[in-house]
Amino acid sequence: MPLRWLLLFTGLSAGLLLAGCQTNYADLPTYSAERHLLQVVVEMPAGTNQERRYNAETHQFGPVQQAGASQAVEFLPVPGNLGFIPGTRTSGTSSATPHPVPALVLAESQPAGTVQEVLPVALLLLDVGGSLEQVVLAVPARPAQRILPDATDWVTLNRRYPGVRQSLSMWFQRRSRPGETRIAGWKDEKAAEQFVRRWLE
Repeated sequence: MPLRWLLLFTGLSAGLLLAGCQTNYADLPTYSAERHLLQVVVEMPAGTNQERRYNAETHQFGPVQQAGASQAVEFLPVPGNLGFIPGTRTSGTSSATPHPVPALVLAESQPAGTVQEVLPVALLLLDVGGSLEQVVLAVPARPAQRILPDATDWVTLNRRYPGVRQSLSMWFQRRSRPGETRIAGWKDEKAAEQFVRRWLE
């Protein structure tokens, strides 16, 4: 076989292998195998305004499209790594189709597709156009990755970093169209853990 054809064949084979080996992030375990810690898949890295989502059919992270245009947050950038908890599926939200439990990890920016081990610290309740949505607030499980070193539960987060709740509330309220989202309440880490377990697939 001529060298150029051999190179072409091996290149195509490698491409097909890579395509077949793409990670299905939605099917990852909810808890890590070794340490049994909650996991979050990053979709929107901290510091971006570009709305991005994971497509479970294509296994790709891409921009959220509306009327052919990519959507962006017309406010401050996302204040943490926004993503989802794999192996979960919710219903009864403003979205017509079930989707994984959303989560915001308070940490330095991580690329889309990063899987982080986390500790839940709170559950944020949002009223979005009359529908209840809930977001798990978490911090990295590894102490070296935390930007709020002492915040590993709801009580400590509020006591040591009293401005965090107000800042996050403002961001979520202004993330979408004015007046569309309001804060329905906050709950502690136990409620967050119960919420995740409720929607395990």
